[in-house]
Amino acid sequence: MQPRVAVVGSTMVDLIAYVSRAPSAGETVLGDDFRIGFGGKGANQAVMARLLGADVAMVNALGDDVFGTMTMANFETLGIDTSHVARVPGASGVAPIWVEADGANRIIVVPGANGAMRPEDAVIALEALAPLDVVIGQLEIPQAVTAAAFAAARALGAKTVLNPAPAADLDPALLAAADWLIPNETEFARLSGSSSEATDAEITAFAAAAGARVVVTLGSRGAALLGADGVVRRIPASAVRAVDTTGAGDAFIGAFAYGLAAGLTEEAAVGLGVRCATESVLRPGTQSSFPRGDRTLELLAGRD
Repeated sequence: MQPRVAVVGSTMVDLIAYVSRAPSAGETVLGDDFRIGFGGKGANQAVMARLLGADVAMVNALGDDVFGTMTMANFETLGIDTSHVARVPGASGVAPIWVEADGANRIIVVPGANGAMRPEDAVIALEALAPLDVVIGQLEIPQAVTAAAFAAARALGAKTVLNPAPAADLDPALLAAADWLIPNETEFARLSGSSSEATDAEITAFAAAAGARVVVTLGSRGAALLGADGVVRRIPASAVRAVDTTGAGDAFIGAFAYGLAAGLTEEAAVGLGVRCATESVLRPGTQSSFPRGDRTLELLAGRD
């Protein structure tokens, strides 16, 4: 059967400026290019899982503006279930992004309608969408919403995957309902109080304190998985020349969740996430940079 994934999370419209270098305070610089795209950590993760072949539903709130209408049309074009995406008065979420010459990015998230999501609506949505294999959440919507959604997901027999981004202190109820925690190295350092090097000992200690399974994404170094046997396994990424790293972490999460839902081994799911994330940095944009068509089949088959 087709893997079933629900994402309780954010949508944004990305406003992306490409610059040779970022301006200093009070400085104006000339940009090289500008694009408008679809983003938001939740939406990006939903799109990656869908492109790999999962049956995906989005649980979210959009504003009653043109950005909300555009986002709904994008989901529908991709075949993502929007029956639990609400429209509320006001602005949809936006994310102004700077991308520098080496592909590094700086992002400001303005949540807008994402902040209007309510815990009770998320619970109703998941109960209506059941059965589900995996439910994904992040920190661009109120944590109380994700905590309620994860509790409902567990009651329905679904695995829960939390991408704790942007980095923030975690609501104890949310942490208690997360089966998997997947921070990047910066988020890991913030949450664990240790180094961004994410040593084996630091990852093991963090997982024990959190009471959850852990994967740490490490950018060009791939990812580190703490296995059920207590051994940290590092899955490397292929060396590539990055054009734009925006959304690479979301590509990883969406692909990893697909792998779990499809019954892959944990290590195989991490490997798929690393391959999809690496592929995404080769092109500009966020969702537009994700692999599609025959390329997804190659990545699923384990080919870089």
